[in-house]
Amino acid sequence: MTEYGRGQDGSEPWHPQDPYYGDGGWEGQQGHAGQQAAYGGQPQHYPQASQQSEYGDWGTGQQADYGQAQQQYQQQHYDQQQYDQHQQQYDPNQQQYDPNQQYGQQQYAPQQPQPQHQQQYDNSGSWGTGTHTHVPYTDPSDPYGQQAAAYGAGDQPDYYGTPGAYPPPEPPSRRRTEPEPQRADWDPGPDQGEHAFFAGGGDDDAENDLDDQGGRGDRKGRGGKKPKKRRSGCACLVVVLVFGGGIAGVGYFGYQFYQDRFASAPDYAGDGTGETVSVVVPKGAPGAEIGRLLKAAGVVKSVEAFVSAQTQNPKGDTIQAGAYLLKKEMSAKSAVEMMLDPKSQNAVMVTPGQRNIAVYKLIDEKLGLKSGATLKVAKADYKSLGLPGWAKKNSEMKDPLEGFLYPGTYPAAKGMKPEAVLKGMVSAAAKKYDALDLEAKAKTLKVDSPLDLVTIASLVEAEGKTPDDYRKIAEVVYNRLDYGNPQTYGFLQFDSTFNYAKNESKIDISESEINKDQDPYNTYTHKGLPPGPIGNPGDEALRSTLNPTDDGWYYFVATDGVSKTEFARTHQEFQKLKDKFDASRGN
Repeated sequence: MTEYGRGQDGSEPWHPQDPYYGDGGWEGQQGHAGQQAAYGGQPQHYPQASQQSEYGDWGTGQQADYGQAQQQYQQQHYDQQQYDQHQQQYDPNQQQYDPNQQYGQQQYAPQQPQPQHQQQYDNSGSWGTGTHTHVPYTDPSDPYGQQAAAYGAGDQPDYYGTPGAYPPPEPPSRRRTEPEPQRADWDPGPDQGEHAFFAGGGDDDAENDLDDQGGRGDRKGRGGKKPKKRRSGCACLVVVLVFGGGIAGVGYFGYQFYQDRFASAPDYAGDGTGETVSVVVPKGAPGAEIGRLLKAAGVVKSVEAFVSAQTQNPKGDTIQAGAYLLKKEMSAKSAVEMMLDPKSQNAVMVTPGQRNIAVYKLIDEKLGLKSGATLKVAKADYKSLGLPGWAKKNSEMKDPLEGFLYPGTYPAAKGMKPEAVLKGMVSAAAKKYDALDLEAKAKTLKVDSPLDLVTIASLVEAEGKTPDDYRKIAEVVYNRLDYGNPQTYGFLQFDSTFNYAKNESKIDISESEINKDQDPYNTYTHKGLPPGPIGNPGDEALRSTLNPTDDGWYYFVATDGVSKTEFARTHQEFQKLKDKFDASRGN
């Protein structure tokens, strides 16, 4: 005979020493009167005695009649089906309930009458003798408080002894919070683990482990679990890129330093290919700029090679502005030598005092055009070439561009248009005249317009032999322009103007020839200035025109017929100088 049931058959309930039953500190599997039940504050209790009595008198060990029990069970089975659609919710932190205590989800099976009496477990925690009545306890907050316990619950299977079953319940003192899964900052991909370097570790994790040892209660007391520090994969990538970029930069600049200090500059070999190219060198361009132009045109391989070759050549610094016809892929040394050869220069050089008719002929030759092509363009398109507003053509002017093809060197290679070459020359003249402020100086010097100053400068350039003569000749012009002067009475009487009209450059001109000619440019027969400039004055003549002497000069004669010019204030002095000139000429 067992202690339970005193000889009656049937399964035993949990025993206090059963490890699955719990200990005294867990409050048992059922709620005690006057105490708070476990599982997050939800009380555990047995059904009321009135409901238990429907299956027999458990307290006395007697059982109701079979028919009565069967009838009552059917009614109870119908009532319990109302709870079948509900599911009991538990505290997430709560362990599983005793499988013998099921609510809502459990349905009753037909119960066969049993003659044995069953023993109850009282509220004092001891096993009853079967002679006392079970004390019912009803919790108003429990929706299942009025529900009877499952009949025949002792015959239900063991849910903890099968594979894959839930773990058995443990007392609160032995419970541990289930660890949270580790989350990586990046997805390592399927079947690949996360490296410890990116997952975090070391001192940071050790510090977090010390925090975890404080227990569940300590963490909650501090406001929750401290988040673990993790190294970011992106941050590591940025660090790698920074260090990699720094190393690459140091390597690149180190290589450049080595190339600049110790390695020879890249260069072609030989005199170049059969393909030619035209390169225009602007005025005042240094060697490095010329080297960049040649490299861009494919003539030399590097700027450094050209600068080195130009420095080593004794005449390298004499390379002039202009257009050069060079070959592609030349060595730097060959390029420098070819640029120093006048034959390679594709440029037109305008010299001070040169007339436009001579410049037009040079342009035709450089561009490979028929004779007179540039002159035709100049007469037809002069208004679109950039002349200043005050440079207006009058009816007697032979060439409106005369005096505006400023002396200098200009690119002129085959394939270029005459308009482009002329426009460069006119643009240079306009800039120069604007820089000298001819409009203001014309008023100061009491002439009609800036064009008159250009005309005077062209006369000074044509009559002067040396720069020392220019200022005196300019004074002679201004003095003779005074119609009231007692020496010439407004006549300039310059041979240069007569020669311009004739497109000649004679020195020996007879008086009868001059006096018979009535061309507007003949200053022997017409007072004042000619209709326009007679050539292109240079910088020295222009400055001398704007700053003449004030010594009373009215006459000058090139006594040697070449370079020596002498000046006189009166006609008598002039006659002496003329006799001297005739003697030098053998007249």
